[in-house]
Amino acid sequence: MDYNIREMKAEDWEAVAKIYSEGIDTGKATFQSELPNFEEWDKGHMKNCRIVACDGENILGWAALSPTSSRCVYKGVAEVSIYIGEAYRGKGVGKNILNTLVKLSEENGLWTLQSGIIKENTSSIALHRRCGFRDIGIREKIAKMPNGTWHDTVLMERRSTFIGIS
Repeated sequence: MDYNIREMKAEDWEAVAKIYSEGIDTGKATFQSELPNFEEWDKGHMKNCRIVACDGENILGWAALSPTSSRCVYKGVAEVSIYIGEAYRGKGVGKNILNTLVKLSEENGLWTLQSGIIKENTSSIALHRRCGFRDIGIREKIAKMPNGTWHDTVLMERRSTFIGIS
């Protein structure tokens, strides 16, 4: 499969939103139950760490980072969002996007990336492990889906080996 990874642009939103919606529909990719509009999504994500994988005009998947806190001591810590289009899952796209996001995060001075992954999303947990994330704990029944089902999340993190180290 031939594709490249590039910076996400505002005009990518329609394709990004479609992939995000596919994730919402699985019931195990996010606790989000409704697709936000671009303005809402844009406010919650860092401007400098948003990427897409594409083969020409077709977007295969995307990843972005969100700040974890407004406190300056946590300026090097971010939360990962990664979504792969249903037709492209299990083909290595996720690994390439996540590894690219890790590199981009370090270029932007981030020392810790974290993810809270719904426990049943075993493919995302495996992907994060393959990209250097480690399990740091489980949050039991942390959130309830609109249908009333409670879910645990697996907390994972990846620490840079050269950013933020003194």
